[in-house]
Amino acid sequence: MPSAAVQESAGGQPDDPASGPQPGLGGGLPAGLVGRPGRRQAPPRHLADLDPAGRRTAAQQLGQQRFRADQLSRHYFGRLTDDPADMTDLPAGERTGLASALLPRLLTAERELTCDEGTTRKTLWRAFDGAYIESVLMRYPGRVTMCVSSQAGCGMACPFCATGQAGLTRNLSAAEIVAQVVAGARALAGGEVPGGPGRISNVVFMGMGEPLANYSHVLGAVRRLTDPVPDGLGISQRGITVSTVGLVPAIGRLAGEGLSVRLAVSLHAPDDSLRDELVPVNRRWKVAEVLAAAWAYAAATGRRVSIEYALIRDVNDQPWRADALARLLAGQLAHVNLIPLNPTPGSRWTASRPADMSEFEARLADRGIPVTVRDTRGTQIDGACGQLAATDRTAPPAGPVALADPVVRAVPVVPSGQPAPAVRPAPAVRPAPAVRPAPAGPSGPRATGRVG
Repeated sequence: MPSAAVQESAGGQPDDPASGPQPGLGGGLPAGLVGRPGRRQAPPRHLADLDPAGRRTAAQQLGQQRFRADQLSRHYFGRLTDDPADMTDLPAGERTGLASALLPRLLTAERELTCDEGTTRKTLWRAFDGAYIESVLMRYPGRVTMCVSSQAGCGMACPFCATGQAGLTRNLSAAEIVAQVVAGARALAGGEVPGGPGRISNVVFMGMGEPLANYSHVLGAVRRLTDPVPDGLGISQRGITVSTVGLVPAIGRLAGEGLSVRLAVSLHAPDDSLRDELVPVNRRWKVAEVLAAAWAYAAATGRRVSIEYALIRDVNDQPWRADALARLLAGQLAHVNLIPLNPTPGSRWTASRPADMSEFEARLADRGIPVTVRDTRGTQIDGACGQLAATDRTAPPAGPVALADPVVRAVPVVPSGQPAPAVRPAPAVRPAPAVRPAPAGPSGPRATGRVG
């Protein structure tokens, strides 16, 4: 009988929406929202789905010594490789079998687009079952941020969001989430991103999907990302941001996990009448309830809450709404991240006028509310979550698809603050010409996160 850890990774999670109700969504969701995707074939079990004890148990169940799992962990999380040919510390006759069983290929790059002189890279991934997801790597002076997807699609139905318009396909496994970051870390360590070899310093759960609607797998991914090498990737918990549209019970649950990750609340309106339209889950948990949960999270963790606010022309950008937002946030441990909406093709929603954005920002600042306007990277490469998948989506096959061999190479993990040795980069999966960056947007420090 498999251990609980192995069962969890194999798709039989007690709290997997494909096999039962999702925890943290007590009271149900409003009509039209999807909290439970239809039953689909689970992704293959992967080492990154398991904690170290679960990995050793899995190795033992394969007839291997338990320490083989530790060796695989060092290769995947330490050397960023899943190629059996690199695993010379494993018996030659067992490398392929072990890698196939515990390091199966989960994602294949379908398209990769770049802009900002190559420092912003968006990848469209195809999963084993044909589901599409996206991730974005953004390199800034002094840090590198990965924006990752937590679901294929999204069931929250926000009308201005490309992913919300597409609907929910399924939850991602913890390993599918981690694989997006490992791919970015591999590209950085291999010197494929302009600026020289580097490391991922920040991960934001602001790509496709509602992270807290896939609670157990997101939590597992956070632990894999932040566990020290070789148990995980060794990223600081303080460098992780988990966003939510406001699933109040799940926010409370996250506050009790003992983590120091940042919470980002996609608010987008200070009043219930408008937020009911922009963020339909507001019909279940109103603005006051969402913010009360956010303040409780800040009190429990000591971390400032990020209030995400996509500015939409003539919809939520009125001066009086800036004043109303300031009143809601006065005296709280919060920061407002104003986001010029990245419109989706054919949508009636578009970004606010620059003058309106500036006034909205100024009104918040004048009332003592910390506020920045996001640096809108990726507009030339369908940078908003779900846009690239929407333009490339074809009908998914009925069953699993054959995946191409991964482009992998062994690279050493470089301690923070030390230069990385040069590593010859492998060719891109599908190279795309760089796109000339657009003119700079409104002034303000650069930030990262959901763009609608």
